[in-house]
Amino acid sequence: MSQELPAASREGPADPRPLAPGPHRLRLGTRGSQLALWQARHIAGRLEAAWPGLAVALVTIKTTGDKIQDVPLAKLGGKALFVKEIEEALLDGIVDLAVHSMKDVPTDLPGGLRILAIGQREDPHDVLISRTGTAFADLPRGARVGTSSLRRQAQLLHRRPDLEIIGLRGNLDTRLRKLATEGLDAIVLAAAGLRRLGLFDRVTEVLPPELSLPAIGQGALGIEVRESDPLTTQTVLVVDHADTHAAVDAERGFLRRLEGGCQVPFAAHASVVGDAIRLQGLVATPDGRQLIRGERQGPRAAATSIGTALAEDLLARGADRIIRALAPPAG
Repeated sequence: MSQELPAASREGPADPRPLAPGPHRLRLGTRGSQLALWQARHIAGRLEAAWPGLAVALVTIKTTGDKIQDVPLAKLGGKALFVKEIEEALLDGIVDLAVHSMKDVPTDLPGGLRILAIGQREDPHDVLISRTGTAFADLPRGARVGTSSLRRQAQLLHRRPDLEIIGLRGNLDTRLRKLATEGLDAIVLAAAGLRRLGLFDRVTEVLPPELSLPAIGQGALGIEVRESDPLTTQTVLVVDHADTHAAVDAERGFLRRLEGGCQVPFAAHASVVGDAIRLQGLVATPDGRQLIRGERQGPRAAATSIGTALAEDLLARGADRIIRALAPPAG
């Protein structure tokens, strides 16, 4: 079951009165990469600015995904490995809240936890950084392109089956360095991290959604808390961005219905204009030979249902066969 709040509950602080008198301190759990720390400090700064007298201390937690850097994520069990230890620290009371990249958060959360707030989204696009400044369409035949994502791999190969896709793990600095040291012609990364760290000048080309539809939740930061902690709940709702939260709800509704696991390339991106949501989604095979794409629109109040409906449409058009073929054998 989803642990996310209904849209009607996301309109700012749960209680506009000040926090309890006196000093108030929260412990925020985060991964230790340069990007994760930037994101955690950003949210901590927003909270401290909103609540005078609040102090937020960062607690760095190393996750399984951080420890194992030489195995593809799909073989490790997916991106949940970047949040598991942090969620355990939340449940154990070691930290009071956690900040995650929403693209790393599974749709089913541990009992007792919820994604309470989602901050305003940064640029959700994928970007290409090429060694010689060459755009995607002009890369030489057989070019070696680095990415850690089956989603990106499938879409790039769908457009350019001649490319050689090279697995690329590590933090942002490591991936940028490997462009020069691993004999790669280009790498594909998320724009959001590069913008946050002031590295966007390295970008050769922003890839349009028609070429590389973003990951579910890409560019959005989620704040996870214990359901049994009303003071932290009251505190963090102030950073929630209603449009972003509705968009991510639609994307996660799409993913939840597909239930394909980490072996299947999925993508979805929603945009909100006024009271309407437009959601694009796709399911593909890792080699890009099969790619099923669709779109749904509807009222923002029905965000999760829009995601479910788009998933049903893709399943009916052949995504079910892709998922069954790629699902790991039972037992």
